[in-house]
Amino acid sequence: MKVSSRIFIVGAGFAGKAIVRELREKEPEREIVAFLDDDREKIGSQSDGIPILGPVAGCIPLLKESANDEVIIACPSASRQQIKEIYDLLSKTDIGRIRILPTVSSIVTGDVHLVQARDIDPEDLLGRTPVSINLSDTLKNMKGKRVLITGAGGSIGSELSRQLLHAGAERIYILGHGENSIYKLEKELKRLQAGGVGKDAIIVPVIGELQDRDYIFFILKRLKADYIFHTAAHKHVPMMEKNPVSAVSNNVFGTKNLVDGAEAAGTKRFVLISTDKAVEPSCVYGASKKLAEMLVLDKKKQGCDFMVVRFGNVLGARGTIVPLFKEQILAGGPVTITHGEMTRFYMTIPEAVSLILKTAGDGLEGGLYMLDMGSPLRIEDMARQMIRFYGYTEEKIPIRYIGLREGEKLEEKLWDKNTESLSPSGEERVFRVSQKDGHYPPSEEILSRLRPICFLDRQRTEPYRNRKLLRNVLAEYFPTVRNPGDEPEY
Repeated sequence: MKVSSRIFIVGAGFAGKAIVRELREKEPEREIVAFLDDDREKIGSQSDGIPILGPVAGCIPLLKESANDEVIIACPSASRQQIKEIYDLLSKTDIGRIRILPTVSSIVTGDVHLVQARDIDPEDLLGRTPVSINLSDTLKNMKGKRVLITGAGGSIGSELSRQLLHAGAERIYILGHGENSIYKLEKELKRLQAGGVGKDAIIVPVIGELQDRDYIFFILKRLKADYIFHTAAHKHVPMMEKNPVSAVSNNVFGTKNLVDGAEAAGTKRFVLISTDKAVEPSCVYGASKKLAEMLVLDKKKQGCDFMVVRFGNVLGARGTIVPLFKEQILAGGPVTITHGEMTRFYMTIPEAVSLILKTAGDGLEGGLYMLDMGSPLRIEDMARQMIRFYGYTEEKIPIRYIGLREGEKLEEKLWDKNTESLSPSGEERVFRVSQKDGHYPPSEEILSRLRPICFLDRQRTEPYRNRKLLRNVLAEYFPTVRNPGDEPEY
């Protein structure tokens, strides 16, 4: 007969108590052994008939031989350092499984569900502590609204979908051109709904191509979305350096179709998710995102309520270093980093999305905004922390330096001090970015030169898919874009 695992819950606060209620309702066969909490006033008492023992450090003997058991960390307000200390202690025991409630998402509504608990991973220990963000007013604005998310299967798009589920959005349109990622997201959202999260929202999967202008105009008029969050982009820097025409076709002209279609459909608010790589862009991807920013801000100048939210990297996004490091470590190493001094701005995905929603709330007018990312992190330090997280030493999993890849910089900037100025936005940890006079290239002129390179003009076929010509055009307007010199024409 299979022995059902016992459960220990770290944290006897509102989150821990909510988890107990759901466990008793949905998994009554599992024994909840104890709360582990460092609050001296609670230690020695009971909550819902469950004893509250001391902190994790004092309960190690109890957890030593617990290979069949599970710990759920239910401390939404705990700092990154506190979570790390708890994990370090638990990793010295035989505990079978460690799960954690996502910090920011739990705080968003104060409503916690067991279905949100997930296995702890390096992202919970890396970087600074996410700031708790009160989204109650913003989420009220989303209640009963129709929201479209492009690139919904990606890291930011999928987290937007989860948080909007909490918000009580009437309909959430999840748009992508890859059926696999949209299928997986729809399945996850339905599972969350079955677990009590956003039960009344209607989830509508949409498969479509942003570069198909006729389709975009057609679908936006039919969906009648109040809000559009545009997260879709080709964004892998070395890959886009090898496929520069595709980067521009998708990121620039796809955005052009979307902003024009949104204006025609009467969309209440359009939000472009941008990147620090659009600042003094060194690569085609960065230049394409800078152009996308310009297209959205052009609509703002015309009186549309359109905005851009720019920020750095997020921990754990597909194609970024955290999943790559994990793969390399579990394969036995080495862990490859480009340069010992490389730094990047990082925040967690839930924190970034909470700030995006805060910016998109009705309190701010359209325009360009930048999220406060804190201090940049050294990539080498992150690699070392991840090696330790998985229980290895650098003797076992060495670090190897491979040099900068195509289009990469040693460090990124969040705003261009020569052409942009910062001012408070009125929202905590969000800055308004203003363009200085005389530093705004004509976007329509650039697009007219790029269009025959990206799309076939049968009256003038020679520019079509000409990579060298595309890079030369970009370099005229964005002189920081690197030219490899040996770029083939096709």
